[in-house]
Amino acid sequence: MAMGTAVLRALGEPHRVEILDLLRDGERPVGDLVAQLELSQPAVSKHLRVLREAGLVESRVDAQRRLYRVRAEPLAELDDWLEPYRRLWERRLDKLEDHLDRRRKQR
Repeated sequence: MAMGTAVLRALGEPHRVEILDLLRDGERPVGDLVAQLELSQPAVSKHLRVLREAGLVESRVDAQRRLYRVRAEPLAELDDWLEPYRRLWERRLDKLEDHLDRRRKQR
């Protein structure tokens, strides 16, 4: 499966990851994100635009405000893409554990 580079690029910026973390528990208006991140409203809006273009967040209008929420689908795709790497890490950790067990037994 090809992982979208827009998702990876979007997640490469720490403030965008912080925004996703803040949205994990539910939707929030931009003003809440501005207050939590201590960034300017234009900066938060720019980060939200990148996240929206990557498909990681979506918004809806509620009266006078726009509410943002996380879209789970791209994160599930990212998790699927990471799975083979996770297996690779697990194999390497298993080998390390075996090596350390052998060294302990030799002592």
